[in-house]
Amino acid sequence: MASDLLSIARSGARVARGALEVTAQNIANAASEGYVRRSVRVEEVSAAGGPGKQNDISLSGARIAGIHRNADLFRQTEVRRTAGEAARGAAELGGLENIEAAIEQSRAFDLVVDFEASLLALASNPTDPSLRASVLASARNMASGMGIAANSLDAVGTGLRFDATAEVDEVNVLTGELARVNIRMARSGAGSSDRATLMDQRDSLLERLSSKLDISTTFSTTGMVEVRLGGASGPAMVSGGNVSTLAAAQQADGTLAFTLNGTAATVVGGSIGGRGQALTALVGRRAELDTIANGIMATVNGAQASGAALDGSAGQPMFSGTGAANMALALSSTGQIATAPAGSPAGSTDGANLTALRSAFGNNGHAADLSALIFSASADVAGKKVTSEALNAIASAARIALDQQSGVDLDQEAANLVRFQQAFQASGRAMQIAADLFDTLLGIR
Repeated sequence: MASDLLSIARSGARVARGALEVTAQNIANAASEGYVRRSVRVEEVSAAGGPGKQNDISLSGARIAGIHRNADLFRQTEVRRTAGEAARGAAELGGLENIEAAIEQSRAFDLVVDFEASLLALASNPTDPSLRASVLASARNMASGMGIAANSLDAVGTGLRFDATAEVDEVNVLTGELARVNIRMARSGAGSSDRATLMDQRDSLLERLSSKLDISTTFSTTGMVEVRLGGASGPAMVSGGNVSTLAAAQQADGTLAFTLNGTAATVVGGSIGGRGQALTALVGRRAELDTIANGIMATVNGAQASGAALDGSAGQPMFSGTGAANMALALSSTGQIATAPAGSPAGSTDGANLTALRSAFGNNGHAADLSALIFSASADVAGKKVTSEALNAIASAARIALDQQSGVDLDQEAANLVRFQQAFQASGRAMQIAADLFDTLLGIR
């Protein structure tokens, strides 16, 4: 009996010591990013009675069955999903804000209005050199503003593609690390501290990966993870120790096309998906700007062709180029502005053709179109900002729920220190009693 009591007490002391070590580990890593609180899983050591002891009391103490990570799979999945959606919203919002700024800061709308105003001023005296010079200057500024807007939008696209490509490279690094963790996971013991550490690394990598693109995960009994792009039926990115390479290539319209191991793939979630959506919006805004610029040039050049210059010659195109980026002033002198109707003599003060130009410019609504473009870009930003804030709130709530379960509570760990210390002391006291009983038995004559 003394021998059994000694072994039982010794097993209890070992369990209490292990629990104290895990508690100390929790306290030490309370501020470690990605660390999940550990707890020991204790189970009774059962033993059948030996020969002649079938009906005897056979107690064998306790043992640590494994190290348990206090993390719920559902809550972790929700954190990854909501964080990915929040990252997508933030990336798309950033792109839309840059699109809005590119159009507004070019002052293209103000310069179109200034051009209209210069035409109105010239109507008061079509032959006035200073007023003609003002029209050419405002035309040059308008063309320059259109070019600045186009180039700024192109720069936004370059930035979005650069960031998305850099994130694609980061995805490949993360999937490679996940494959290595999978291999090490298969070699680790179930319930071991090593496996718990590997699971922390695995979950941290998955969270970072899900912020880049939409993924689905499947876990094996050994803790290995299979990662697929998109839904559960999507192509595999990580399977065991095997990794598929993600790549991005620029398409003719400036958007990005993705491939996984050379096969076309779709990325709609995470920050990469958000940048892709911003690029799609950029293509539309860029096309709208080109349409407006081409419309302005067609209107003005058409009116020029219907009139006569100050020297009586046929009117020449005021603008050259195609699209906003290539729009440029083609006239070299103020006398080339065709204010008079075709066939008018040199020095004619007849401003009928100028009136027709002003009427066509107003009727075609070029300034209104540009204003609508700016308003639409601003509305996109405002709407996406509301969506992004909502997604951030949802992601924050999911993170808080997970942290409440898996985070380290120092007050609770302090209470555990006292509890396990008392258990260790009690087991030590039991061992001391067992030793006294054994000495007493040896002293019996």
